[in-house]
Amino acid sequence: VQLQASGGGLVQAGGSLGLSCAASGRTFSSYYMGWFRQAPGKEREFVAAIRWSGGETTYYDDSVKGRFTISKDNVRNMVYLQMGSLKTEDTAVYYCAAQRGYSGQYYYTSSYNYWGQGTLVTVSS
Repeated sequence: VQLQASGGGLVQAGGSLGLSCAASGRTFSSYYMGWFRQAPGKEREFVAAIRWSGGETTYYDDSVKGRFTISKDNVRNMVYLQMGSLKTEDTAVYYCAAQRGYSGQYYYTSSYNYWGQGTLVTVSS
């Protein structure tokens, strides 16, 4: 599976931004697709995940719940992250990720086998 993230940029606090992730390859075998982020000097952390097939179940980290929305388009092999009410602490490189098969876990970076190159989101005050 190859992943290509796009859509990052500079936005003011309180604003909105949408990220896209184009997936190619054996995506049908993935159980969860996720978004993670990594701020300077910090570890990569979970943002949101969605079941790729067999449903629309979504999961969010508490820090983004109610502000971010993850969605997918199985036909186009796309995963999206719509971000609203952005805060300066949302500044990070955002990565999309995919699993190889079923892991039962969506939260941990170790549960994902494939990663996009990352796209930078900068939220200014």
